[in-house]
Amino acid sequence: MSPVRLTHATSLILQALASGRRHGFQIMEVTGLASGTVYPVLRRLEKEDLVGSEWEDEEGARRAGRRRRRIYQLSGSGQALAEEARRRLAQTQRVLADEALGQVGMSGSGEA
Repeated sequence: MSPVRLTHATSLILQALASGRRHGFQIMEVTGLASGTVYPVLRRLEKEDLVGSEWEDEEGARRAGRRRRRIYQLSGSGQALAEEARRRLAQTQRVLADEALGQVGMSGSGEA
């Protein structure tokens, strides 16, 4: 197996799954990523056994008046990677916040 690159999109998708988002539309909604990004990443994660999936019950979908959805779930190793993704995203947020504070401090210095 090849290691999965922990890209920004992959990190967001792992976090969505870790927080209980289970099907593609939910993942797209919470991450803001397009289907052309979400589904290829899910397929790669599934191929690497980081994510498992199965189709939901057909009868339940019919009662809800919609098509069946594929439900995704993190494996044990997927949960570990999701934790790494969470740490990296938190680090990115800290760096961006520090930069924003630095810029605010510089622009508010009163210099002409």
